[in-house]
Amino acid sequence: MNLFVKAALAAMVGVTPVAALAQDTLKIAFIDPLSGPFGPSGDAALRHWQYAADEVNAGDGINGQKVEIVAYDNKINPKESLVQLQKALDQGIRYVVQGNGSSVASALIDAIEKHNRRNPGEEVLFLNYAAVDPAFTNERCSFWHFRFDSDADMKMNAVTDWLKGQDDIKKVYIIGQDYSFGKAVAAAATEMIAAKRPDIEIVGNELHPLGKVKDFTPYVQKMISAGADAVITGNWGADIVLLIKAATASGHEVPYLTYYAGSLGAATAMGEGAVGRVKQITEMNTNLETPGPQDVLIDGFETKNSDISYYYHRIFNAMEMFDAAATKAGSVEPIKVAMALEGLEYETAYGPVTMRADNHQILQPLYMSTFSKEVKRDVEDLGLGWTSGAGDRIEAANTSMATTCEMKRP
Repeated sequence: MNLFVKAALAAMVGVTPVAALAQDTLKIAFIDPLSGPFGPSGDAALRHWQYAADEVNAGDGINGQKVEIVAYDNKINPKESLVQLQKALDQGIRYVVQGNGSSVASALIDAIEKHNRRNPGEEVLFLNYAAVDPAFTNERCSFWHFRFDSDADMKMNAVTDWLKGQDDIKKVYIIGQDYSFGKAVAAAATEMIAAKRPDIEIVGNELHPLGKVKDFTPYVQKMISAGADAVITGNWGADIVLLIKAATASGHEVPYLTYYAGSLGAATAMGEGAVGRVKQITEMNTNLETPGPQDVLIDGFETKNSDISYYYHRIFNAMEMFDAAATKAGSVEPIKVAMALEGLEYETAYGPVTMRADNHQILQPLYMSTFSKEVKRDVEDLGLGWTSGAGDRIEAANTSMATTCEMKRP
């Protein structure tokens, strides 16, 4: 049963989420930043995972087992992530979730591959909810890794399709974080703009240290000096918050085409000055028309977590599909769940999604959303939020891209 349906039933009958029981608990290791500049992003994601677990536990759990999310602070450091992974393995945990940082995801994929080769019968499955380096479902694909977010190329394809119809945009500035994900965003933007709008001049393309820049004003001033008509960025967490804050303070009133302007704190930094000009490509926004049970789910989450907005819908998709795959497999053994996840089709509040069998990449509807006022649901108590028009939806099938994955299955 879909979590958003379960939410409605729980509200009607007054079900209280069941606390995890030590003996009958299916533990999931959450390995993400809970301190430092990206701590707020990790904390927000953790609370989404915990609420998704509560929703599952309000029913019969996963194959009769209650779910417990066990949090490990990796300080967004790949080496520290491996230390935390080992702690989880030592506790017998066989499911790992992570999303903040493709450098971390890269380290986890390698470590889990090695662990599973060396420990048959004790395999671990990695459910990736936000690390979107395209390599993970192409040349570096792994049977033990499933991604529940659209990758950087899929998102850039949607962004540049929108850009293709904006005749007034002649100059674009690309800025990103200096690691694999930021480089992937820049490469995709450069290639796709050249193919779809060869008349557009890329007047800047630079990377900055991850989580180290305290004031993006010098970068924004370079954008202004270059005459940029639009800015493309994959920045997330503190880096998107501070970038938008600097752009707003500098009066840089051009479209900012983003992946993660919905990150916690970004809306407050943007304020009304960003209305109509800051956009993000994502799997949903809370002002889309959805079945009533989804409203119940969002209301329940935001009531329990009054200081953050419902944002990581893909976390609920991941939990729902994990539940469905375990039911299909009749088991919570990672290898059986993985087999059942391959090719799994699932109906969500925002449309059908499919987990590709050939590379373990989710196919889901995407939306170009615009920061707006006069919204039904606002974010960060601002009276401002995200909306999409009739032509802003990209169907799941249209997000699919060619893959170079040559999956090695056990």
